Amino acid sequence: MNLDLLLVYGLPLLAIWAIYHLIQRRRSRRAAEVLAENREAGLVEPPSLHPVIDPARCLGCGSCARACPEETVLGIIDGKAQLVEPTMCIGHGACQTACPTHAITLVFGTATRGVDIPVVTPEFESTVPGLFIAGELGGMGLIKNAIEQGRQAIEHAATRARQRRAANPDALDLVIVGCGPAGIAASLGAMERELSFVTIDQSTLGGTVAHFPRGKLVMTAPAELPLIGKVRFAEIGKEKLLAFWEDVLAKTGLQPRFEEQVLKVERSGEGFDVTTSREVLRTRCVLLAIGRRGTPRPLDVPGEELDKVVYRLIDPEQYQGRAVTVVGGGDSALEAAARLAGQPGTRVTLSYRGTSYSRARARNRDAVAALVDDGAIAEYRGSHIRRITPGHIELEHQGELRTIANDDVIICAGGLLPTQFLHDMGVDVETKFGTR
Repeated sequence: MNLDLLLVYGLPLLAIWAIYHLIQRRRSRRAAEVLAENREAGLVEPPSLHPVIDPARCLGCGSCARACPEETVLGIIDGKAQLVEPTMCIGHGACQTACPTHAITLVFGTATRGVDIPVVTPEFESTVPGLFIAGELGGMGLIKNAIEQGRQAIEHAATRARQRRAANPDALDLVIVGCGPAGIAASLGAMERELSFVTIDQSTLGGTVAHFPRGKLVMTAPAELPLIGKVRFAEIGKEKLLAFWEDVLAKTGLQPRFEEQVLKVERSGEGFDVTTSREVLRTRCVLLAIGRRGTPRPLDVPGEELDKVVYRLIDPEQYQGRAVTVVGGGDSALEAAARLAGQPGTRVTLSYRGTSYSRARARNRDAVAALVDDGAIAEYRGSHIRRITPGHIELEHQGELRTIANDDVIICAGGLLPTQFLHDMGVDVETKFGTR
């Protein structure tokens, strides 16, 4: 009888156990492959807030990986959780909350690569009184966190602005720089408090999200927006999120000033002079709600000011049937070239100053190599763009100057971090090496 019970119950349990461990081994092997691929490409440094896992406390239960909204960031390797896609981590923090043994600590930077974080008070005021910082610039990349910081920062900025009204009767209460989630939340809070303010963005509505490729899913969480109330979306496509922000502007009457760059912020008595590409604004307080990517890195070549030159790929379909040059050798450049090569009639040229794509993922390198072999991409490694004209580019390659027909140029050369911008304003910046 006991043997019969063992056969009836024991064998199915043994089969389930064997299948479970087979699945876990496959997942562990795949996670190890992803980690090795990223290490080979040098993609090992998280851009902002990220988890550090204590292996002595980790049970390998996978709760952290399941809780992470970015499915491939965390993996279980040999029974322990590891950060396998470090550059994709957005600092959600759900992994830390989900860990049953408190094995996860959230930190900025690593032992080998520091991350510059502006020093702010719990009220989000920087070391320059009256200058506040919220959102991605302060290290928080998640939309929910940015909204919450913008909402809280405006409470304290409003108090500071009112304190300074007597000393600056003709000035604005506030200039908000940036129109991403933190900037929008702060702007709505300023409207709610009937402050006199201007919101400026060097680009368009939506902040970093506006520059994502078409169709990309955005991870966020429920948040509270001034004048709007509870926002209840978790996973949403880029286009729907931008449409939501457009609807917020229409409902509230908020009118940000787009395509206007802030060039300089200088203290002036009990306030600031904010110099933009259009004018100088006198204000009692400033709230910086800009991203960490800063201004796109230019090539500094003749013709770069032409309208056909952009610094990111948004919609590949708009380039159908055109001659497009992509400049850069990182993942964004290779992905842009590959997506453009898939458009009908598009002729793609890829120019990179390096001789190998050492900081791009293997899958992107392989995809581009296959398209080059098929003749879908004309590749020039070790090349430099020397001049851009309305109908051509001049490209130096192996000592020879080539003239290539061209309709559009997409420069994917990274961005100029706003660290110097902060220093020029007198804001103290702390470099974090694996600390909170």
